[in-house]
Amino acid sequence: MESTISLIVPVFNEQTSITPFLEAIDRELATLPAALEILFIDDGSTDETVAEIKRARQRDGRVRYVTLSRNFGKEAAMTAGLDYATGDAVIPMDVDLQDPPQLIHEFYTLWQQGYDVVYGMRSDRLEDTRGKRASAGLFYRIFNRLSMTEIPANTGDYRLMSRRVVEALKKLPERNRFMKGLFAWPGYRSVGVSYSRPARHTGYTKWNAWKLWNFALDGLTGFSTWPLRVWSYVGVCIAAVCLAYMFFIIVRTLMFGVEWPGYASIMSAILFLGSVQLISIGILGEYVGRLYIESKQRPVYLVDEQDDE
Repeated sequence: MESTISLIVPVFNEQTSITPFLEAIDRELATLPAALEILFIDDGSTDETVAEIKRARQRDGRVRYVTLSRNFGKEAAMTAGLDYATGDAVIPMDVDLQDPPQLIHEFYTLWQQGYDVVYGMRSDRLEDTRGKRASAGLFYRIFNRLSMTEIPANTGDYRLMSRRVVEALKKLPERNRFMKGLFAWPGYRSVGVSYSRPARHTGYTKWNAWKLWNFALDGLTGFSTWPLRVWSYVGVCIAAVCLAYMFFIIVRTLMFGVEWPGYASIMSAILFLGSVQLISIGILGEYVGRLYIESKQRPVYLVDEQDDE
């Protein structure tokens, strides 16, 4: 029987991108020896994105859609895509054509050779600013050093995953979802494919510096307890320094009988220890906040509408 590949395409206010994306899919994947399911997940768009998708569905029976009740974020939209995709393999990809559709041919070939995960690796990030390239490289280095789940550097969401990987991902119930880490967590046989990522074809990015910072923070706290554990070592080191300083003051007083006026040193110690305590409380707060969200058991997303199929 012919295999089916589901393309999971999260969209948010991308009305000008739908038609060029589908044209590129038709052009690049016409010879792909598999049936396609093109599943759009609308993440609460406020423009004509849903109307464009509905018109596309009337023209092309491969198109399906699920609209969420509001903007839940890209991670939730991809989760919905995994839940509703029916293919033997799924491929999350962006609608802006920065994930080149022609790469799917190589994904498919490697999948047929027995790989469960075939992920795209960006050979360059020339479309990104220098600051974004530097921060992305720093994030991957820090994440892979601190986490037990390794993410290959310069990989995004663009990848092929077999049905058994998708079923494994659907068993992960957390609400704070860092999909790059979740995609890597199941393991299975994986291989990377290098590609050069082009600039956006249409529209503009919805990610700003603040959203990227919070995204990185979710990844680090979701897959590593090191930020909590490190404060035990920091506390031991500070306690050792304080004990040494206390011993110095006692010996000085016994030897010279003069108490050293120490307003500046006392204030410095108080301010230093106070800032360390505030930072550690902030780290604890990040984890407690995530525990609070998880304990509520709220759904990751809510569906407003979906196609009749």
